[in-house]
Amino acid sequence: SLNSKHVLKLYVTGDTVRSDRAIFNLEKLCQEHLLEDYTIHIIDVLKQPEIAEKEKIIVTPTLIRESPLPQVRIIGDLSDMKTVLTGLGINTKKHDIFSE
Repeated sequence: SLNSKHVLKLYVTGDTVRSDRAIFNLEKLCQEHLLEDYTIHIIDVLKQPEIAEKEKIIVTPTLIRESPLPQVRIIGDLSDMKTVLTGLGINTKKHDIFSE
């Protein structure tokens, strides 16, 4: 189903450890939870400041889920996988959450 395709834009600042970590975490998350059904765009705000300005990117890394709507923003290097998945509305295995 084309409707469920995730379009994700990750805004980073230059080639830094923090940027690399965010990119790595995002790719890992997508591979594990979205299967083939995603597109990632990496936008370096140093190279494309006009896009960052238009999107009102104040801190990096910032992840924006463009689709499915509504648009969601997650700030940080995405290392807290559970928070990111919840933020993106991706259902993880339920026993994770309810295990005592």
